[in-house]
Amino acid sequence: MDPRFQPYTRLAATVLLVVGCLIVLRPFLPAILFAAAITISSWPLYLMLLQRLRRRRTLAAALMSCSLTLLIILPLALVTYNIADNASGFYDQIRAGIDAGTIAPPAWLKDLPLVGEAADAYLRQLLGSRDELVAVARRMLEPARHFLLGGGLVLGSGVAQVSLAVFVSFFLYRDGESMVAALARGMDQLLGERRAELVDTVSRTVRGVMYGLLGTALAQAGVAALGFAIAGVPAVALLSVATFLFSLIPVGPPLIWGGAAIWLFNEGRTGWGIFMLVWGMFLISGVDNVVKPMLISRGSSLPFILVLLGVMGGVLAFGFVGLFIGPTLLAVALGLLRNWTGAGDAAAD
Repeated sequence: MDPRFQPYTRLAATVLLVVGCLIVLRPFLPAILFAAAITISSWPLYLMLLQRLRRRRTLAAALMSCSLTLLIILPLALVTYNIADNASGFYDQIRAGIDAGTIAPPAWLKDLPLVGEAADAYLRQLLGSRDELVAVARRMLEPARHFLLGGGLVLGSGVAQVSLAVFVSFFLYRDGESMVAALARGMDQLLGERRAELVDTVSRTVRGVMYGLLGTALAQAGVAALGFAIAGVPAVALLSVATFLFSLIPVGPPLIWGGAAIWLFNEGRTGWGIFMLVWGMFLISGVDNVVKPMLISRGSSLPFILVLLGVMGGVLAFGFVGLFIGPTLLAVALGLLRNWTGAGDAAAD
């Protein structure tokens, strides 16, 4: 072969090799990215544990993986199971109420301004006519079936992806130091003197976003659990875990505490319903405005629109774990862009 074509041949072979590896790893890419984000975020904790265990990497990695299982996989699996179980029970109750003719609109619905009386009259007419009720149920059955099936698939795939991510994280913890050393040598050849600066930007950004997402979700779940317990809402643990999960979605927690407030109004506990609305609006949702910017600002300030696009695009591209991966990837890209353009330095000045 002509020596002039050898560099192009090596480049083509390298590109084909990378493409082949990506094709092989494509089904596991979301779990690998999520595992990498978790490992980077918790790496300082792993190093502390490694020192206490006298550099026994396998044991330290196993303990970190078990901790992730207890903190992430078990709550997610319990929520998935409880949603499926409660949905079945709720359907049976609705069907029994329709057959017995005992279902009626809630008393508080009529008192709503502007639309209350019209909504109450429509629901009473609908519930009083079995033929019309069946017709409406038939129209809603297919969309509801697709919605429930899609939600179940997302949660189920989320449990599988998170489980795989925890499994991958064990090896990232155990062999992380050697991987980092190998990556450093490769990046030295590609990036030269800017390698350390870019690595610091990536690690700081990943930690900031993950701390912001998870820290805010934990804080909102804790505040929500306290509010649910004070108001006497049932299934506090389940609703708290649901609040944690929905906190990862912009404008997600109001779906949980708003539903709890509606349940309280429906039970005739108007005072506690108002308390739940105030608690949710000013405390549960207020945490998002205080804790998240404080935590994310340690890494990279990510605009709200990028968080929203990252969450939505991440879920569409990667499934459940895209809740974490989407905003993290956008934050890393934004951090690198600021680093390359010098925007970060200008902002600091």
